[in-house]
Amino acid sequence: MIFHAVVLIVGFIVLVTGAGLLVDGAARLARAGNIAPMAVGLTVVAFGTSVSALFVNIAASSNGYPDIALGNVLGGNIANMLLVLGICAQVRPLTVSKGTVWKAIPFNLLAAVVLWVMASDVFLDSVPFSAIGRSDGLILLCFFAIFVTGMRSVAAPVDGLPKIEAAAPDRVALTALKMTIGFAGLIVGAHWVVENTAALAALLAIPRYVMGLTLVAVGTSLPGLAASTMAARRGDVEIAVGGVVGSTIFNALFVLGVSAVIQPLPFHPAAYMDMAVMVAAGIMMFIFMFTGRVRIMGRLEGALALLIYVLYIGYLFYTY
Repeated sequence: MIFHAVVLIVGFIVLVTGAGLLVDGAARLARAGNIAPMAVGLTVVAFGTSVSALFVNIAASSNGYPDIALGNVLGGNIANMLLVLGICAQVRPLTVSKGTVWKAIPFNLLAAVVLWVMASDVFLDSVPFSAIGRSDGLILLCFFAIFVTGMRSVAAPVDGLPKIEAAAPDRVALTALKMTIGFAGLIVGAHWVVENTAALAALLAIPRYVMGLTLVAVGTSLPGLAASTMAARRGDVEIAVGGVVGSTIFNALFVLGVSAVIQPLPFHPAAYMDMAVMVAAGIMMFIFMFTGRVRIMGRLEGALALLIYVLYIGYLFYTY
C-alpha cells in the first residue's frame, strides 16, 4: 500500500510538472499576441490546468477503468467551482466582466445540463442502465467546438497588456523541448496515477469511482488551483475566473467526450447525486455574481462554497 501511495504522489508531481511545461509556451504566445485576459483564462489557462485530467482519463479509458474517468470529470468540476473558486475568493474578491457572467458561466451550466441529459437513459429511454456512449461523446466534442468558436468574440487583441517580444530561434527550440518533455511527463504521470489509484481502491475496498471523484479529481485540479490562486494574488481575477470556468467546460465537453469515444462510460446510479451537485455548483456560481456587489464573488460567497465542498466530501465518504 505504501508503495502504491508513493508512486501515486510521484505521478501527481509528474502530471503537474508536465502540465506546467506544456502550457508555458502556449501562455507566452497568447500574451505576445496581446489577447484579452478572459480569453487567456478560458483557453490557455483552462487547457493547461485540464490537460492532466485529459491524460488521466485517456489512460483510464484505455486501461478499462471508465469509473475512474467519469469520477475524475465530475469530481474535478465540483472541485473547480467550489474548492478552487472558494480559495481564490479568499485571496481576493473576484470581479468579472459582463461577458463572463452572461456568456462563459451560462455555457458552463449548459455543458453540465447536457451531460446530465446524456446520462439519463434510464429515465428518458426506459432502458436498464445509463451510459455515455460514443455518439454522446461525439456530441460533447461538437459542443466543445462551438465553445471554442464562441471564444473568438472575447479573444480580440486588447490594449494595456504587456507584450512579449518574439523569441529568438534558440529560445523557440528550448520552449519546444520543454513542451515535449511536459507531454511525455503527462503520459507517464497519468499512467502511474490511474494504475496506482486502482490498486489503492482495491486494497482499501473503496469503489474506483469514489477514488476518481475525490483523490484523482483533487489531484488533477491542483494545476488549476495553483494557476488561479496565483492569478488572483496578482490581481488578474479575470484570468483566475476564466481558468476555472474554462476548465470545467473543457472537462465536461472535451475530456469526457474523448473518454467516451475511446470507451463508453457506464453511469452508476449513485453518480446522479454527484451530477446534481455539479449542476447546483454551476447555478450557485451564477447566483454569486448577483449577491452582494454585482459581478463580484466576495469572501463570504467563497467561504460558503468551501463549506459546501467540505460537506460534500464528508457525505461521500460517509455514504460509501
